[in-house]
Parts: sequence; structure tokens; C-alpha cells
Amino acid sequence: MSEFRYAVNVVPKPGILDPQGRAVELSLPHLNVSTVSRVRVGRRVELTVVANGEPEARAVVDGLAKELLSNPLIEVYAIDLLEATSSAVSAGAAPR
Repeated sequence: MSEFRYAVNVVPKPGILDPQGRAVELSLPHLNVSTVSRVRVGRRVELTVVANGEPEARAVVDGLAKELLSNPLIEVYAIDLLEATSSAVSAGAAPR
């Protein structure tokens, strides 16, 4: 068994109102920033999965992203593998 560290980034779907993103975008001129546009504000969830391989771990994360971490009606998500450890995790050890 190995540990795999992932980040799940969730943002509103294109065309869905994003009041936080709009507020940030409207604040940019007050900071003398004129080269930034189309701001979208979302959230990032990092987690560690213990699995037999990366495909198995990614499937767990994908299921969580679909069913728990995002609302598929209004949000999209992307999964990034942050790191994988090749060392075995003992059955009695608690995951980090």
C-alpha cells in the first residue's frame, strides 16, 4: 500500500454567477491592476489516500469530488496528484 496526496480544485462552471470572483474583479482597479480579468473564486481540498496504486487512489478521489466536494450542477473540479510515496504503509500505522 502506498500513500498518494491529491489536491481537488473546485470552481463554478463557466456561465454560473460567481459573486466572489466578481467582487475580486471589481476591486482590481482600486489596486491599480488592469491586466487581470475573468476572476473565478473556488476552493481547494488536499487529501491523502492509501491505496494499492495511483489508479485506485484517483478513483477514490474522483468519487469524493463528484459526490461530496463539488456540486455537479454548478461546479467543475480538477484533480492534481501532488505526490506519491513508494514506501509501504503498515496496516497498524495511521495515515498522515
